[in-house]
Amino acid sequence: MRKYITVSILFMMILHAACTRREVRYRVNFGNDWKFILADRDEFREPGFDDSGWRIISLPHDWSIEGEFSDKHPATVSGGALPGGIGWYRKTFSLDSKKAGKLFNIEFDGVYRNSEVWINGNYLGKS
Repeated sequence: MRKYITVSILFMMILHAACTRREVRYRVNFGNDWKFILADRDEFREPGFDDSGWRIISLPHDWSIEGEFSDKHPATVSGGALPGGIGWYRKTFSLDSKKAGKLFNIEFDGVYRNSEVWINGNYLGKS
């Protein structure tokens, strides 16, 4: 099962599994082994897209601070002397078949603004 996330975040997945008489919660830090590109194309959200040429990064990550400060970058609410643009973050992982039918929650921490989330090509929402 492939998962693609398109936001600049620290991604945590919480697995809720119903057990006899109690609920068990597993928390998994998904901060490592993300792929990143500073570009935007519609096909980036597709599960089969080849992202093998993208940079491998760990989260948290802020690509704009890797740029050069310049008076040519807007110092407005959408900038601050650093370059702007759209960046995509993707992560692929598999789930054990024993987890089929279980409830999953995803928590995003550190998303600045204007983020959208896609999972397996399905639009999950935006902030």
